[in-house]
Amino acid sequence: MSLKKQYNKKTPVCKVTFILAKDIVHSANHVSLAGDFNNWDVESIPMKKLKSGEFSVSVNLEKGREYQFKYLIDDGTWLNEKEADKHVPNVFHSENSVVIV
Repeated sequence: MSLKKQYNKKTPVCKVTFILAKDIVHSANHVSLAGDFNNWDVESIPMKKLKSGEFSVSVNLEKGREYQFKYLIDDGTWLNEKEADKHVPNVFHSENSVVIV
């Protein structure tokens, strides 16, 4: 699991790449990214399965903000990002990951 941030000095966005390692997702067929940047829509940001078995997706996010998010694995399991900038409690008595850009 990891997050990679690429800032663009000419625009007010940061390209954030979200990566889930093969050993985390095991034999998953579908992983999606959901968060407050897409109204927690589990269909709008599918992650691409790479030849390595990892899943990855890049999203442009407005700089100067914090975004809560989670990963959804095809069996209905929600995962947090271990390397997130922080974690915050949610209304489901668990935590959401947070990326700060």
